[in-house]
Amino acid sequence: MQNPVLVEVTRGDRVESAHRGMVAVVDGDGKLVMGLGEIELPVYPRSAVKSMQALPLVENGAAAAYGFGNRELAMSCASHSGEPEHVAAAGDMVARAGLSEVDFECGSHWSFYPKVMIEQVRDHNKPDQLFNNCSGKHAGFLCVSCHAGVDHHGYTGYDHFVQEGIRDVMEDLTGAPLGTDVCGFDGCSIPTYAVPLKSIAHGFARMATGVRLGEERAKAAKTLMDACMAEPFYVAGTGRMCTELMELAPGRIFVKVGAEGVYCGAIPELGLGIALKCEDGAERAANVMIAAVLAKLLKDDAELSAKLAEKARPKLSNWNKMMVGSLQPAGELA
Repeated sequence: MQNPVLVEVTRGDRVESAHRGMVAVVDGDGKLVMGLGEIELPVYPRSAVKSMQALPLVENGAAAAYGFGNRELAMSCASHSGEPEHVAAAGDMVARAGLSEVDFECGSHWSFYPKVMIEQVRDHNKPDQLFNNCSGKHAGFLCVSCHAGVDHHGYTGYDHFVQEGIRDVMEDLTGAPLGTDVCGFDGCSIPTYAVPLKSIAHGFARMATGVRLGEERAKAAKTLMDACMAEPFYVAGTGRMCTELMELAPGRIFVKVGAEGVYCGAIPELGLGIALKCEDGAERAANVMIAAVLAKLLKDDAELSAKLAEKARPKLSNWNKMMVGSLQPAGELA
């Protein structure tokens, strides 16, 4: 089966490029609501499943013990841009556990936010690990380990207490076995697992609905999703699609991007989970896909659906600020 073209890139009146993809939308009972492409194909969801990876932070009591509110919980699910607020929040999270930047194992990179990155380069200010887009998640991992009384060193390793807990959570949510045969390593050094796209979507539907999760896990999942929807800036940042989509409909849309063209999300009021992937890994096309999917699913709210549909048709301009084309949904997403 060949994945369908779901996004086209135009220049003038012609299609210049096209992106194929897959989309799975599933309800809490596992019923497929929308299926496009090879949705049974295992994919690495990458950072799109950070809210699943953050469940132990709430479940083992660490979040409560360290006084984390919505901002810190959103950071634990974030791929942030390394803006000053993000950096400060990540540092504060681990400080509450008596740790600091040197205890992170995610590595460092320049801020994703152009203004901050330019200042870093201009001032010869080499970024530390707090600027890593995954530092909020890693702060959560460190707090999980410390609260449990487990040595945090090596917390990114496959056999560490923290990663074992994450693996158990993800197996429970998705129903997929996660072993070394489907394991790779993410950009921030933790294990990442290839899971069928449909199973990932089902996992997010279960987080949104609590179906067969048990009271404690259902409550923790709701707490994390609610936190992300309440503090979308801390999930991504200025001008980022995750933040902008959640800001369009406060408390109604949860979305999270992952590397290589992945998005996961949920619409709690509809009890639906979403997982999609642009086949060639292009985030520009994945942005269009998630906005178009949300617009279709929320079609009964005409005003919101129109705003989402507009997000799915970004204009392209050249260096002289001329409008030269656009991205647009194609095929069954059009």
